[in-house]
Amino acid sequence: MKQASIHGSGREFEKLYISLREKEGRLYSDEEVLQLPFIARSHPHYNEWRARRSSLKKLIHYIKGKGTDIDILEVGCGNGWLCAQLAAITTGKVRGTDINNTELKQARRVFNQILNLSFVETEPGDAFFDEKKFDIILFAASIQYFPSLKGVLDIALDHLSPNGEIHIIDSHFYKASEIEAARQRTKDYYATMDFDVLSNYYYHHSIDELVNYRYKILQDPNSWKNKLTFYRNPFYRIVIKN
Repeated sequence: MKQASIHGSGREFEKLYISLREKEGRLYSDEEVLQLPFIARSHPHYNEWRARRSSLKKLIHYIKGKGTDIDILEVGCGNGWLCAQLAAITTGKVRGTDINNTELKQARRVFNQILNLSFVETEPGDAFFDEKKFDIILFAASIQYFPSLKGVLDIALDHLSPNGEIHIIDSHFYKASEIEAARQRTKDYYATMDFDVLSNYYYHHSIDELVNYRYKILQDPNSWKNKLTFYRNPFYRIVIKN
């Protein structure tokens, strides 16, 4: 996850982030990564992956409706499982980018046989690594690692094709009145895990910050429809058009 505009040293953040993921049980073997988003029901993060399977199914359905030759960039791709899923539904190029070289190495190792898929390491402040235009730019569980929502979205818009779209999934957005309480919950969580400093790298964005963009909420976790489903997905699904 995490990339352009993260403050501080990228290597410092990566070391802390990987250590936390290991403690949380969120580092997976190559065999497990190859099977994601499917994971053993007995796994402690099974429900989290169930939500991601739901998001993936909807995203794939949406992208298939755009055509078969779609160039996709995932910003903050981690171990690359989602990029691999998307590479299977397009004849276009799929690229994953991240500052987390530890998981990128695993992504290259596990998915090196997929010809239309590549992974690129970036540094804080990099503008997604080149001037290529993409039809889809995806932030999946990564937008919260950017201090400025406007800053990162404006960079993404510069990298979109004329009819391109930004998609944000598996991420929380808040009402302005909810942000302070959310920040405190984050601080409390990282303190409990003995990684207090990581709260300085996690940002809470308001849904109101999207007001100046051509955006549509495809899934609202607060909607009655979502609340009445058997399994409530806690995340927004948002598309922003060029």
